[in-house]
Amino acid sequence: MPTPPVFLSKHWHSFGTLWPFFKALYRFVFYLNFPFSFYSPAGAHRSFEWRSKMKQTQKSYRKILAHSSVSVIALLAVAACAVQRDGAETPAPVKPPLVIAAPDGQPGETILTEEVVVTGSLIRRDGQSATTPIVTLNETGQDRPSVKSSKQRSRFQVSSIRPFIGHRVAPKPSQDKFAHYDKNPVKATADEPVSTFSVDVDTGSYSFIRDRINSGYLPNADAVRTEELINYFSYDYPQPEGDTPFSLTTDALVTPWNENTHLLRIGVQGKRFELEKRPAANLVFLLDVSGSMNAADKLPLLTKSLEFMTAQLTEEDHVTIVVYAGATGLALDITKGNEAAKIRGVLKKLRAGGSTAGGAGIELAYDKAKEGFIEGGINRIILATDGDFNVGISNVNTLKSVIAAKRESGISLTTLGFGDGNYNDELMEQLADIGNGNYAYIDNFREAKKVLGDQISSTLHTIAKDVKIQIEFNPAVVAEYRLIGYENRVLANEDFANDKVDAGEIGAGHSVTALYEVSLVGGKGNRLPEKRYGETSGLKGKAGELAYVKLRYKEPGGDASILVEHVIKQSVLTASPELRPDLMHIAAVAAYGQLLSGSKYTEDYSLADAAALASKAGEISVLRSEFIALAETAKELKSMQVGGR
Repeated sequence: MPTPPVFLSKHWHSFGTLWPFFKALYRFVFYLNFPFSFYSPAGAHRSFEWRSKMKQTQKSYRKILAHSSVSVIALLAVAACAVQRDGAETPAPVKPPLVIAAPDGQPGETILTEEVVVTGSLIRRDGQSATTPIVTLNETGQDRPSVKSSKQRSRFQVSSIRPFIGHRVAPKPSQDKFAHYDKNPVKATADEPVSTFSVDVDTGSYSFIRDRINSGYLPNADAVRTEELINYFSYDYPQPEGDTPFSLTTDALVTPWNENTHLLRIGVQGKRFELEKRPAANLVFLLDVSGSMNAADKLPLLTKSLEFMTAQLTEEDHVTIVVYAGATGLALDITKGNEAAKIRGVLKKLRAGGSTAGGAGIELAYDKAKEGFIEGGINRIILATDGDFNVGISNVNTLKSVIAAKRESGISLTTLGFGDGNYNDELMEQLADIGNGNYAYIDNFREAKKVLGDQISSTLHTIAKDVKIQIEFNPAVVAEYRLIGYENRVLANEDFANDKVDAGEIGAGHSVTALYEVSLVGGKGNRLPEKRYGETSGLKGKAGELAYVKLRYKEPGGDASILVEHVIKQSVLTASPELRPDLMHIAAVAAYGQLLSGSKYTEDYSLADAAALASKAGEISVLRSEFIALAETAKELKSMQVGGR
């Protein structure tokens, strides 16, 4: 550390530049002492007397300024020495270069000789702001490095679509809220041959996890709902025929993480409708404009997303905007959907501030939805918030009771989640479930276009409600089974035929996939201990049958359920997985979800294995390419033992 005299001798020229400031200050103080009477005619006769006094004043202020100047210079010198700005005499320790392996199939490696501090998916070099994303994915799914200048490009090259992971990443504190559910256990077919659950078309878990990983953090294990990860993607299921609103597909492959078991897939595909054939929609946007929404990925993204959605509405549609913060208000009364400019004008004026009185907002939204009700049309409230309800009806059970009572009027509820840090995932998912709607998390504008544009018919138009699936395994063939995901959708077996028990909805074009891991009688994949008094060889079952699937659903306006039945042949176990990329992709996503949620059933399988399996299935879409990148990034984060979210 340089001593103060040495520092002052080397940097005296810097302090010399301050002299004009002190000089101006001196003149200001000097002239400020003259009384106004000195310049007036009435006070002219006293000018000599005042001049004598001012000479004394000048001397006093010169002393004050001199002392002040010396004090300021001394303080600056001490402060400069304290922070060691003279780096020439105290060199910083040399840090080893960071080596980044080249992407698969490309030679060489990238060596960084300067420190890189990771700030989510952005980078910051020492002394520079973190404003440059490493790489972005354009609308066609192609890699697009975002380094703009030639100087930057020469110093840092990235050719992979994977977000950069540096050598120092710390977990980010969070107050996000998630519900905890124990993972589905392995069950013995001889004891419990029947499994029942409600379908789930929500996708919020996938996009929330994507946002966390792209920010450089592993997600909270409770944020991972594997069925939502699987159902985020569309699959090559056949379209239904006739009047049935959906088709049923079953197939299987050898389990990637356990070669002694099989993955059985049950796929349900909803009938697609042309956008022009969509029924008229009565939409009420219930928007959170409280202080907790004051972030770039919250209210601004919300309004931009809804502006995009309203551009697709027609004259037959209705739009109402209800906002809530410390109080609830009607921002836009019932307006025709083709008045896009008027709707956008209201959205652009929204500002965040205040607490979150969500309960009162829900009451007003249902009142306006009832007022604009379209008989035979779509009547839906779209709740957009971070779920941080801190005043009003904030108890989850109370909110659920209010919404459950309102859904009987034919008005459904969709929830759109935004932001993180205080995000209430548990509340958002449960409100959508109880409101006969769906739940999505919007982490970027591309996701908004997917949910509110490409899949707007699926989001708005329900083709079947209270959809339940029940599968009975043949105990003569299947020894054990395990349902992957759907932990919060499991139903009692007796509830399958009970039409008073609520279940999930399927929208137009929606697909729903369920996976079971099954081990066969006489195989090596059994996990449960053998029973001393148990005997499965004498169990009877239909020859050649693996399982029997039953599905119940109600028409959107109906009260009585309709039964669909399907037999799964044992022959599905012998087909080659090489011919079904869809099935391999589903298996990769299932492994990815289980690994992120801390499942104990994936043996020695890793995120690298899941990424490799997804790559083998093929990058047939932007979303699947993105998934491979996410799995690879999660692998790197896992290896660094970064978590806690």
